[in-house]
Amino acid sequence: QLLGLDRNNEWKSSTKSRLLPSEQIILHRDSEGEQRKYTDKWNYRTAVGMLTYLQGNTRPDISVHVHQCARFSIDPKRSHERAIIRIGRYLLTSRERGIIYKPDTSKGLECYVDADFAGSWQKADAESADSVMSRTGYVLMYAGCPIHWVSKLQTEIALSTAEAEYIALSQSLREVIPLMSMMKELKDTFPIEIQIPNFNCTVHEDNQSCISMATKQKFSPRTKHIALKYHHFRSYVNSKQIEVHYINTHDQLADCLTKPLGANLFFNLRKMLMGW
Repeated sequence: QLLGLDRNNEWKSSTKSRLLPSEQIILHRDSEGEQRKYTDKWNYRTAVGMLTYLQGNTRPDISVHVHQCARFSIDPKRSHERAIIRIGRYLLTSRERGIIYKPDTSKGLECYVDADFAGSWQKADAESADSVMSRTGYVLMYAGCPIHWVSKLQTEIALSTAEAEYIALSQSLREVIPLMSMMKELKDTFPIEIQIPNFNCTVHEDNQSCISMATKQKFSPRTKHIALKYHHFRSYVNSKQIEVHYINTHDQLADCLTKPLGANLFFNLRKMLMGW
């Protein structure tokens, strides 16, 4: 209703573009771009705030797309406005949808974590340090159901895919380790299925390097620069409280939280994550 999509025929002419929340492009600042067209009809920041609330509660499928739009709330251009409307059109066709929970008691606490190395880089923003920040995406699952998910830019510039993945793994574990402690405290009162969390890293060219850094007590000249704060979880790995496993890209739920995907992969991951 805020965007007026149910009344504006201009944005209802094509059905195909509603199937995905965005195209497979990364938004940039677009400093020289066209100004907004619907400035007098709806407030950009209001729309971003509403979409942020929605993605954080029941719609993880739009998380990365909303976060892209939120980055340019200070001076949004026509390209950013189109991106907001595109998300709105996608939601319009799935307004009855959410997350379908089908608990599987054979599964305990799991985490799927991924990173998109310098995925925001654009030639138009080549002079901005923010354009080379990698993006972290992870989703926490309990009994096969999503309970928490995050899509955000990393705060440091990673120098390799392996480092970006390792930083993402560390960020996700900062959420998981306190959750594990809380679940252990609750176990005496509530019937909670507690298993060793499975941390799955997506398949990139050197993702095995990320797993190696997390599980083996060794450094090399190419990895010793990584700050010690990212090794905070290694004691849990050494004590087998946390196990880091390799997973195929097509099964990596967090992939849809790091970048816009093509239709086939997006639909498959949405089915596994949200049940539809």
